[in-house]
Amino acid sequence: MAQEVTQILLNAQSADGVVRKVAEDSLKQFQEQNLAGFLIALSHELANNEKPPDSRKLAGLILKNSLDAKETARKQELVSRWLSLDPAVKTQIKSALSQTLDSVVPDARHTSAQVIAKIAAIELPQGEWPELVGSLLANMGGSQVEKPAHLKQATLETLGYVCEEVSAEILAQEQVNAILTAVVQGMNASETSNDVRLAATNALYNALDFAQTNFENDMERDYIMRVVCEATLSPDSRVRQAAFECLVSIGSTYYEKLAPYMQDVFAITSKAVKEDEEPVALQAVEFWSSICDEEIEIQEEYSGDFTGDSEVPYFQFIKQALPALVPMLLETLTKQDEEQDQEEGAWNLAMAGGTCLGLVARAVGDDVVPLVMPYVQENVSKPDWRCREAATYAFGSILEGPSLPKLAPLVNVALNFMLSAMKDENNHVKDTTAWTLGRIFEFLHGPNVQFPVITQENLPMILTVLLESIKDSPNVAEKVCGAIYFLAQGYEESTGAPSPLSPFFHSIVQALLVTTDREDAGDSRLRTAAYETLNEVVRISTEDTATIVMQLVPVIMQKLNHTLEMSVLSADDREKQSELQALLCGVLQVIIQKLGASDTTKFGIVQYGDQMMSLFLRVFSCRSATVHEEAMLAIGALAYSTGVCCHSGCSRRYLPLIG
Repeated sequence: MAQEVTQILLNAQSADGVVRKVAEDSLKQFQEQNLAGFLIALSHELANNEKPPDSRKLAGLILKNSLDAKETARKQELVSRWLSLDPAVKTQIKSALSQTLDSVVPDARHTSAQVIAKIAAIELPQGEWPELVGSLLANMGGSQVEKPAHLKQATLETLGYVCEEVSAEILAQEQVNAILTAVVQGMNASETSNDVRLAATNALYNALDFAQTNFENDMERDYIMRVVCEATLSPDSRVRQAAFECLVSIGSTYYEKLAPYMQDVFAITSKAVKEDEEPVALQAVEFWSSICDEEIEIQEEYSGDFTGDSEVPYFQFIKQALPALVPMLLETLTKQDEEQDQEEGAWNLAMAGGTCLGLVARAVGDDVVPLVMPYVQENVSKPDWRCREAATYAFGSILEGPSLPKLAPLVNVALNFMLSAMKDENNHVKDTTAWTLGRIFEFLHGPNVQFPVITQENLPMILTVLLESIKDSPNVAEKVCGAIYFLAQGYEESTGAPSPLSPFFHSIVQALLVTTDREDAGDSRLRTAAYETLNEVVRISTEDTATIVMQLVPVIMQKLNHTLEMSVLSADDREKQSELQALLCGVLQVIIQKLGASDTTKFGIVQYGDQMMSLFLRVFSCRSATVHEEAMLAIGALAYSTGVCCHSGCSRRYLPLIG
């Protein structure tokens, strides 16, 4: 069997299903009958440069899957199986893997690096394979011995994977020091191979958690930071991107050590954002987002009081960089991709810049407002849609963080303009405007808001615009649903007395129901957004609109019944059916809870109790855990709202069936 393994591995990748099945069965039989021989054969296949690349690659993949699994129980089984192998067998396999690192075939080296790391994750914690790190470092050569670039690249890749797989406490500090030395030497600008520099930079990313002691040493930290910053200027964009990823990780892991380097870091991140390719620029922006995250966390932990002895230093890097950082981020906002499908939410530089700007606003509060508002005012009416969209995005991004007294006057002025912008000729502008309105309602609207931006005077106009705009394209309509959601949420304490939304309640509910039935709603997030918004509107409703809520019951029941009669011809059909059933069960649960909370409206639930229970029981025939969970929650709400049951004998009929 071992001699035939090459052909079997190739057959296992055949387009012919019969040939493939026979090969897979042969591999399984070989593994079950002679595990040691099976693993040795695979390692030799991977190591043999005369074998086809496809068979070598699959051999390595099967080896890797023989060592690790996602499920904990299966993983433990594989670990125990490996540890129980004869030491001579393991040595033979590891020798073949180490030999493969010098292969001229990139896929073979890459796969071998992964397998070595998986074995290291098993053996190093057990005190086995103590020579691994030393043997890998020997591959890097030295001042007297020059090793091939492809061997150094594969070795650095392996070291990176080992650091990713192994806990920091497993390696001795001497080993960590040696690894970091090899890695930063591989990153050095004097290294002529970009592949080596890339592998080294990726390895450093995985090794940063091991470098706690090294970052405590000023000289070692300076050297690491210098090499990383130099790598961000590499002629190879892959290396530049990987170097910025290292900076992002350093910003999160070693915030307290960054002060001496921030001026240089700002210079290189600014250059990347303005001039570099998008993948590199994205990571440069992400560095500042990571610093924002750290400073926001520190503020939250110490509640803004840093007068005492804080264990965590708070350098206010964002506040210090604000005059230059905000203009840099604002410049990214016009880097939109016109062809990009907004419904998919694909990440680009404009979105990254706006997200970072939002974090900046949370980190510095009021200080961001005077730096952003002139940009908004200058661009919001320009002929170029990119400028209008960027201005709106900038405004929406800073609404969380600054104080209400600072924002409320600006929002009151801007609100009418935003409502007019919902009729903009450009879809991107409308999408971002609807999102911004949702942010206004989320952060500046509610019973406890000192400076309310929504009043009895402007509410009719707001709802007129929203209910008209919900008919727009799916991505715009989805954001409008979000705006209505937060608008409704701001009135949740109006229970008892009529809500300001009550006169518009029927129109809102009707518009949301129509939206759920749109033909284009099922291919986007729109249907889910509409149903979630309907839930919120029902949840905050008051007694004066209970009749309308009651009228929803048969409507939603009919929709749920319709899903049970849907034609399901494919897995995609099944998924859509399950998603819709879960949403409808969720709506019924909210309605039941709302009407069942009052003795004056509970009768409506009792009236429809049998029909609802029958529908829920039929839903259980569908194979979806999510649907079952939503149906059970609705049944629980029904039982709680109606007492023991919806009528005498109901529990005896139904509850045993669902138990």
